[in-house]
Amino acid sequence: MNYIVSKSLLLGTAQWGWTVSRAAAFQLLDAWLKAGHRSIDAATNYPINKNPEQFRAAENILLEYIRAHGLQDLEITMKIGSLNNMRTPDINLSPSFILMMGEEYLQLFGKNLHAVMLHWDNRSSTTEITASVQALQQLQENTRIRPGLSGIKHPEFYADVLAGSGIGVDIQLKHNIFQSDLPRYQAILDSRQACGHRFYAYGINAGGVKLEGPYPADSTFLQRGGDPSSLTSRLEKLKRAVPEWNLAFVRPPVRTMNHIGLIYGGLHPELDGLVLGFSSPNQLQETTDFWRNLETFDYSDIFKALNRLHGSQTSLS
Repeated sequence: MNYIVSKSLLLGTAQWGWTVSRAAAFQLLDAWLKAGHRSIDAATNYPINKNPEQFRAAENILLEYIRAHGLQDLEITMKIGSLNNMRTPDINLSPSFILMMGEEYLQLFGKNLHAVMLHWDNRSSTTEITASVQALQQLQENTRIRPGLSGIKHPEFYADVLAGSGIGVDIQLKHNIFQSDLPRYQAILDSRQACGHRFYAYGINAGGVKLEGPYPADSTFLQRGGDPSSLTSRLEKLKRAVPEWNLAFVRPPVRTMNHIGLIYGGLHPELDGLVLGFSSPNQLQETTDFWRNLETFDYSDIFKALNRLHGSQTSLS
């Protein structure tokens, strides 16, 4: 029996050109396509490593790979708006900029371009948000590119605008056992059936948190400023629970935070897909192997236990 909600997997590129070299990114793409996946997530400001010389580096690595292999059947999501990779709130989401960037990415990626998302929007002006949504709608009408949102600070302001426009959007949000933005998007979630919105989770392993240390100096978690000591008490709860989960049924065991994140996101009824970042082909293989476990075995008891551990009210449908 298949217990997993049908979901899409997207290959994340946030570390490309930073902790993931060009050669390593090419290896990841080789492995991703070999595993049968075609969806890739990117953004103008990746990698966000505060090195202005590497602004747009991730998309350039992806573009080089596509051209070298003559690919025309990918599904690329591009996130736009951020004006640098310095982790500042500086954005441009004016209608003219949205239309310009949509056309630019259509020229660069051609048939491979699937969606264009507004990225890191901190605005609370309904007038400005309406103008941006109308530009996305125009882009969709002109090109059939799917509109989207990612990392939006005030989704409540988007809810009425989207409902009024009637368009369906792809929405990316952070979701893991330590932090979930799903409650902030409730107003949009409420209209998903009428509008056809789709929700995708990123950061499912909390930025590279490990069940067991140590962290190598070049780990994604440390590079992003993570502090392992801040999660000690919550990790202890998980480490006590894992042996019990692995005795409950005859199924492949849960061993890593990545496994836990895949369960917590993969079995969530409100999510349509996951954005997955990898540092090596081995990590990618381990993830896709466990994803197949979710499609084959029942891990719903762990999903429910994770909700209880972290105070979520979500129930598996």
